[in-house]
Amino acid sequence: MKKTLKEKMLSKIKKMTKKHPMFKYPALILVILVVFVFDTLQYFSNNTKRYVSMISVLFIFALSSSFTYLDNQNLEMKQSIETSMQEESINEYDFQNQEDQMNKPDAIEDSELILEDDILKEYDNEDVSEIDNITTFTVDEILEENKETVANDLNQSESNHNELSDEDLVRHIVETTAFDKDDWKLLLINKQHPVPDDYEFSLGTIKGSMMCDERIVDELLAMLQAAKEDQVNLIICSPYRDYNRQEVLFERKVKAYMQKGYSYLEAYSYASQTVTVPGASEHQIGLAFDIISDEYASLNAGFGETIAGKWLAENCCEFGFILRYPLGKEYITSIEYEPWHFRYVGVEAATIIMKTGITLEEFVQQIEE
Repeated sequence: MKKTLKEKMLSKIKKMTKKHPMFKYPALILVILVVFVFDTLQYFSNNTKRYVSMISVLFIFALSSSFTYLDNQNLEMKQSIETSMQEESINEYDFQNQEDQMNKPDAIEDSELILEDDILKEYDNEDVSEIDNITTFTVDEILEENKETVANDLNQSESNHNELSDEDLVRHIVETTAFDKDDWKLLLINKQHPVPDDYEFSLGTIKGSMMCDERIVDELLAMLQAAKEDQVNLIICSPYRDYNRQEVLFERKVKAYMQKGYSYLEAYSYASQTVTVPGASEHQIGLAFDIISDEYASLNAGFGETIAGKWLAENCCEFGFILRYPLGKEYITSIEYEPWHFRYVGVEAATIIMKTGITLEEFVQQIEE
């Protein structure tokens, strides 16, 4: 019977060991290695069909997985393109939650922040209202025209004051007031909640071309009068503005960032942190105002450190207004700190929001739960 290759190699190792006993242990290791190699080869040889089948299945699985990966890539690419197209249109908005903000540029550094004063050098600072194409009136002129209304509102406001602490006052309001998320005063307007297409309201005149929701004119005038009595002369520089005006403001801010070297998408994202996108501005529903003073006529963070800025932050809630974009809440509002921007929400809601340090977004979420 013819010997196999394995048997021949083992025979040679055996003969070598007899001739050279000193190679006994190395020969033993070699025998083990030969046996292992040949037995392994024989095992695979006897099970060739089985392993061919297994390899085929694995190959088919890997091939199908690769197509799935490509499909996922295509889907992600398609979604990315659709997102870019949405951002490139000023008339469309980002309705994603905060997790989607990861795809946007980081928050603007203070050194990169473009404020209105930086791109309105052609305007006279003494007439800040040119930003909105309206005529500026002194607080005396506004109050003189509405002095009867102001007197009545101040009496009403004083009768509502009490000696409760802030904590007790908030608790009392919460326990005695039923808030409705559909109340016009609490209408949430931001990037995720644009102005409803069917939203309607009537404009009331503050003075001249200055307009706002007619339902809050009295409260606004009462606040101006109260500030004046405390030797603080407030100036309204941005009352109601329509969609077209908001579009002009936003496009101008985008252009300013692009002139600094940013791409369109970066400029769009940065601009939306300082100017609300058209259709998502509270100015469009007549409930928001940009307010400065005769001693500080700039729309920047410095206003918050002025006497007027501090007076507004401390007293605005007594007349139903809130500081809409407070410092440290940018991650919620998606708007940089604006100590000049005030929004009407009603006295009860304003008191809770300002005394507890929350935002309108947080307040609305609480009453919806």
